[in-house]
Amino acid sequence: MSIVHCVRTYRLPDRPNLIWLELETTDGLVGLGETFRGASSVETCLHDELAPWLLGRDTRHIEGISRHLLTPYVGYNSSGVEVRAASAVDLALWDLAGQRQGVPIYQALGGGARANVPVYNTCAGYAFNTNGKRRDIGVADRSDGPYDDQVAFMRDAGALARSLLSEGYKAMKIWPFDIYAPASNGHLITLQDLEKGLEPFRLIREAVGNKIEVMCELHSLFGSHSALRICQALEQYDVFWVEDPLCKMDDAAGLADLRRRTRVQICGSETLGGLRPFRDLLAADALDVVMLDLAWCGGFTEGRKIAALAQAYNRPLAPHDCTGPVTLMAGLHMALHAPTAIYQEVVRATLATWYRDIVTELPVITDGMAQPPVMAGLGTRLQDGFKQQPGLVVRESR
Repeated sequence: MSIVHCVRTYRLPDRPNLIWLELETTDGLVGLGETFRGASSVETCLHDELAPWLLGRDTRHIEGISRHLLTPYVGYNSSGVEVRAASAVDLALWDLAGQRQGVPIYQALGGGARANVPVYNTCAGYAFNTNGKRRDIGVADRSDGPYDDQVAFMRDAGALARSLLSEGYKAMKIWPFDIYAPASNGHLITLQDLEKGLEPFRLIREAVGNKIEVMCELHSLFGSHSALRICQALEQYDVFWVEDPLCKMDDAAGLADLRRRTRVQICGSETLGGLRPFRDLLAADALDVVMLDLAWCGGFTEGRKIAALAQAYNRPLAPHDCTGPVTLMAGLHMALHAPTAIYQEVVRATLATWYRDIVTELPVITDGMAQPPVMAGLGTRLQDGFKQQPGLVVRESR
């Protein structure tokens, strides 16, 4: 038997968007989970709502637990607090499943579809979206270090592309249009702003030609008119995809219309929770690339069903991570297992710095390829030093 006898969470004051979860079981194992955004609210949900039901449950019955936690009465079909909490639990349950079997999660899911996974570098900085603040930047922003790629892609995207290629990365993602959305709530982009937003793509192609793939992130900031104008303007630079172009990424009709009117590939969406939104988008022929975040969509249990949908519709899959180290490890397992997976997202700034302070193991990247984790379960644990940090908020339910 593998019964939950302790639900424990960790929060750091300087990373208020992140929360880590440990599930301790009666057979001496500890499963690790994580989720992102509204960490204090997720903590309350985990301990006040989920823990009373979880304690005493057999962790081997993952599907049944998932179905209960993704109840149709609260948080269903979205990536709200309840679904994020349920996602963290599901990651921990699959970590436990892999440990019990003595294999990495991707093997517990049924094995790998590939030997390793290509990665792309999301050109964020060292604390992108994890300190509770959004960083909208311009050309003059101060760089916080050699890997502050969010500043670099606005200053000299060509030099950034050369730097990434020198480290073996063969794909990168940037978002130079974000700063032009607030003036009109994303519903108007002028020709002048359009040209400024296109400049990094021009510099990348001038610097390295077609040696690197470039993705454009729009962060769900734009309405249909401005999104279409951006997408059509990007066609000349042969971008790999445009990600989350519309304000509401569950808008199947709007995305399908956009997709019909541009040659760029449409990718979405890390923001969606549960199976149903992906079913609706794929049925409407609204996506070229399926992106999911396992810490938001319901964990591995829901994620592998989304991956099966992507396979059924012959669409590539790309797990998200611009959030935390456990989500990254989980995404890598899914990318190894899912038949149509093509990329795993990474951020070299966080890989080189604070991710290493949180967990014991991170993906090994060789020549732009993430290698399979070798330890059982997720293949990583919280660092002892992390658990001893001053100010760490620890809460337990037993």
